[in-house]
Amino acid sequence: MKLFDSEAKLMEIIWERGPISAKDISLIANDSIGWNKNTTYTVLKKLAVKGFIKRTDPGFICEPLVSRAEAQRTEARSLLSRVFGGSRKALFSALLEDEQLTDDEIEELRALIEKR
Repeated sequence: MKLFDSEAKLMEIIWERGPISAKDISLIANDSIGWNKNTTYTVLKKLAVKGFIKRTDPGFICEPLVSRAEAQRTEARSLLSRVFGGSRKALFSALLEDEQLTDDEIEELRALIEKR
């Protein structure tokens, strides 16, 4: 399932600090994003309905049901399909086109590819 930008912002807070109360999430979101409590609670409700978080009482404690790595894989597959027609080569070419990599980064990427 797709995470919209607003949802991803709150998921980052939950991944970093979870389990965490909705009140604490709203305070952090207010400081870091400028959102009011109602906006934060609306997005939290959407995340719960979509199955990204579980909320428990008392205290409306939120914890992730989807890991950051799972969300990243889903987003990467979606980008690969939508923008690059499923071509991993085209995706990597676009990512590396303007990027200068260190020798260590090249070795890490080479190791990842060889592991597959």
